[in-house]
This record gives sequence, C-alpha cells and structure tokens, in this order.
Amino acid sequence: MKSLNITGSQSTPTILCNPDSGVMTMQGDSYPENSFEFFGEVIEWVEQFLQHSVTPLQLDLRLIYMNTSSVKAMMDIFDLLEAAFAQKRAVSVRWYYDPDNERVVELAEEFKEDCSFPFDILPHD
Repeated sequence: MKSLNITGSQSTPTILCNPDSGVMTMQGDSYPENSFEFFGEVIEWVEQFLQHSVTPLQLDLRLIYMNTSSVKAMMDIFDLLEAAFAQKRAVSVRWYYDPDNERVVELAEEFKEDCSFPFDILPHD
C-alpha cells in the first residue's frame, strides 16, 4: 500500500497518510469547492488501509475550520473507524486545537460523542 500526500491550499488541509506507521494527519482549513471529490481519495485510502493492513490507524487532526460538507466527509471517515473498532481493530483520533478557538473544541466534542474508539481532544501551542 502506498502513502497518500495531499498538499494543502488556502481552502484545503494538508493530508499525509503513512501506511507504514499507520498515522494519518490533516492540518489546516477545510472548505474545498467539492468536498466529496477532495475527500474521496482520503476515504478510499482509509478503506484500503483498514482492509489490507493490521497496523493500528491513528488520525491526528489539526483542523482550524471545516465547512458543512467537510464535516460530512469527516463523519464518513469516523464511521469507517467506528466499524473497524467494532471488529477489534486498533484505531484512534487525536484532535489538536488552538485554545483560543472554542468552535473547533465544540466540533471535536460533538464528533467524540458519537465515537466509541479512543478519541483525545488536546490543546496545542
């Protein structure tokens, strides 16, 4: 399985998916023109990783802003993680936030409520 590296822009996050370490990172703002198209290959990478690797999957998020369609795409990713966790796969999320951005904390907490897998919400500098 190969890595997935998406260079971020003003409206899209930088996304790095490393199949060897099992770490997927997303950083930046997320309000692409077409979230379905933008996140499609990310969702496909997660599906493939969960099907073909036994390595634990850890999602590290440093997202500043997400529009509604990006939130939907993230829900799709979390649904995949939830299904994998139900099958005894090791998956986890670490969502890092700026302590001055209360909206991001609230969004992360809303996501966490619907997840049974390990989900940490942590301040960053």
